[in-house]
Amino acid sequence: MGIIEKIKEIEAEMARTQKNKATEYHLGQLKAKIAKLRTQLLEPPKGSSGGGDGFEVTKYGHGRVALIGFPSVGKSTLLTMLTGTHSEAASYEFTTLTCIPGIINYNDTKIQLLDLPGIIEGASEGKGRGRQVIAVSKSSDIVLMVLDASKSEGHRQILTRELEAVGLRLNKRPPQIYFKKKKTGGISFNSTLPLTHVDEKLCYQILHEYKIHNAEVLFREDATVDDLIDVIEGNRKYMKCVYVYNKIDVVGIDDVDKLARQPNSVVISCNLKLNLDRLLSKMWEEMGLVRVYTKPQGQQPDFSEPVVLSTDRGGCTVEDFCNHIHRSLVKDVKYVLVWGRSARHYPQHCGLAHMLQDEDVVQIVKKKDKEDGGGRGRFKSHSTTPARISDREKKAPLKT
Repeated sequence: MGIIEKIKEIEAEMARTQKNKATEYHLGQLKAKIAKLRTQLLEPPKGSSGGGDGFEVTKYGHGRVALIGFPSVGKSTLLTMLTGTHSEAASYEFTTLTCIPGIINYNDTKIQLLDLPGIIEGASEGKGRGRQVIAVSKSSDIVLMVLDASKSEGHRQILTRELEAVGLRLNKRPPQIYFKKKKTGGISFNSTLPLTHVDEKLCYQILHEYKIHNAEVLFREDATVDDLIDVIEGNRKYMKCVYVYNKIDVVGIDDVDKLARQPNSVVISCNLKLNLDRLLSKMWEEMGLVRVYTKPQGQQPDFSEPVVLSTDRGGCTVEDFCNHIHRSLVKDVKYVLVWGRSARHYPQHCGLAHMLQDEDVVQIVKKKDKEDGGGRGRFKSHSTTPARISDREKKAPLKT
């Protein structure tokens, strides 16, 4: 029996099992078994080099955005309109068969937009090049899920289910659970608040399913069984997702209003070029990019090319800004002058731990070299003579 058949058998058993207090331990073990099998499904087969016929696209720019959706929802048309890169668009399905990159120039930054082939139900099991599409999605910063506004809401649920099956968690934060394996000492189970979904016995059973007999577990929130399994697996990726409803020109105004009011959703029409500027601003807002402009000492700020930072890519502190310019710069920094939204007054003297915000101006003041020696002000000495008498050179005696 293959892995997919085992997963379907366990899912059928879960569907048959009644959900009550007596069966929650059994259901928890079944969920752990499914998570283990899906992890094995994503691993390359034994004996292979691990490489496959994936979509090889070099990372470029300050951020990466992936377009995911069913076939013929307008992904290629959206890429062409936002980036100017030509992507084949036709009235039949699976027009795009490979990954096509494009560049969006927005707010002095370059954002890479990837047009991926349409995925179908069962993509997590490898149908329709689904694994390659999802692998590229994992390497991006945010996901734009393109949906057809005239179709049912079930498409969004199917895509979310397929992405969650391979470890992608959309618009969720990592669970507040501390987990650490140990060599000895058994299982230590603690929580900082009352738990309603997981108890000590259920936690022990799930850990034993993974053959973990020595570990430390601390719950800092009322998490579910799925959250605990995600923490134990350790290979989940939590990403932001914007739901883009295309083709709003073929539905009524009431349906458009209903879709637009959903969280993390934007309604557009590629045919009539409606609301594309709102899509770009929403995408910029979710990516959380921070533009920092440099100011040389005694000169005007350079607003031509900013240093772009991100919380997901390294951080947004002054130290991250210095490391972005050069790794050795942090050792020479004396203090930093900051103008902008993160400063309380202009300019503000800041240290390396100061958090920068969008469109800040930064001037780095470096430590002075101690070559001149001596004191300060009028007592400053530029002499290079030895300090000790014994080190002075003796002059030659005068000729008489």
